[in-house]
Amino acid sequence: MKYPQQSLSEHYGQMLNLTAPWSVSGVEMDTENLRLNIAVSTAKGAKLPCPQCGKLCSKEDHREERVWRHLDTMQFETFITCRVPRINCPDHGVLSASVPWADGYSRFTEMFEKFAIDVLNAAKSIKAAAGILRISWHQIQAIQENAVHRGLTRRNDEKLRHIGIDEKNFLKGHSYASILSDLDQGRVLDVVPDRTEEAAALLFNSLSGKQRASVEAVAMDMWPAFLAAGRTGLPLADIVHDKYHVATYLGKAVDAVRKKENRLFSGAGDNPLKGTKYLWLANPDNWKKSDKQTFRSLAVDEMKVGRAWSIKEAFRHFWKYRYLGAADRFFRSWYYWATHSRLKPVIDAAKTLKRHIKGIMNYLRHRITNAVAEGLNSKIQSIKANARGFRNFQHYRIAILFHCGKLNLYP
Repeated sequence: MKYPQQSLSEHYGQMLNLTAPWSVSGVEMDTENLRLNIAVSTAKGAKLPCPQCGKLCSKEDHREERVWRHLDTMQFETFITCRVPRINCPDHGVLSASVPWADGYSRFTEMFEKFAIDVLNAAKSIKAAAGILRISWHQIQAIQENAVHRGLTRRNDEKLRHIGIDEKNFLKGHSYASILSDLDQGRVLDVVPDRTEEAAALLFNSLSGKQRASVEAVAMDMWPAFLAAGRTGLPLADIVHDKYHVATYLGKAVDAVRKKENRLFSGAGDNPLKGTKYLWLANPDNWKKSDKQTFRSLAVDEMKVGRAWSIKEAFRHFWKYRYLGAADRFFRSWYYWATHSRLKPVIDAAKTLKRHIKGIMNYLRHRITNAVAEGLNSKIQSIKANARGFRNFQHYRIAILFHCGKLNLYP
């Protein structure tokens, strides 16, 4: 179905914000398939800028017709078609002219890509976004990848003061990804597969020399691979083990004591520890009223798990110190108590903390934690759940950087 071209051409030319020498040369509406095609061309004899140097050049010829998806017009899927001119630049030779409505080799207009990025941010998954936009999963994935690539190339070589490296489960089993985060701005810097020393080194080396020199401290757990890569890749930065990592080690020690004592009580037929796992691991500040009542009903002082819990809780005072000397004296006293508790899991945990005391003391200097990374991990887990898992690591990385990288994504 054809319409008078003059008024429609002017109308759609204004909608597309076309300027000379570009203009709408035809509009065709397919009411049966709800499709609108807008043909664009350039004026005869017009010169166009070289895509590399910007010099106005004469047209050489035209390429085959290309099609770009544009924003819908009412309920009609809208497409732009054009035989893109090729120009002859005296310095760069024959090149395809740049079109004003799309980037490079994209099959979508800039306005459509911008809208697609907004939909991707709002939708729960690529599949949901593809359904809203009425394009394929692979097309929306390509838009997301292009957006992340744009965002990464636009990142400034700014200084980084505090960063954190953490691991995240990628697939079922023992498949991990390592994530580098900017703790001050709450954003993911990059993601690589595995949690090896090589993986961590790859992340640290992804930073520029200026950035590596500017890093004052890097938060990480006591995983040997991360420690080795941190000492090599960021020799000027302090390695910081924060209270969340320490609490994890002490919590595991308390739980190991509880499990062993629980088996003893179960064998005797009377088990007051049944169903109390959360009680020993949770922060008492977060206990419910029922938790407090359960705790008071237990003969805590007479239980091994009670002694282990007391040692764990006592260490919380360490983080309040402002002076390294006082903190060191506290640790020595606490360490003596823990290692003379006759509770092997607690003794092992205390010895682990002593081996890494420098990194633990560094927390008092910088007061940084991987809580930002843990918060990003929660968002990453949501992304992973909405996608029902990722079999392709590159798709996993792109999704994390898209949603958590704080990148400038728009065309």
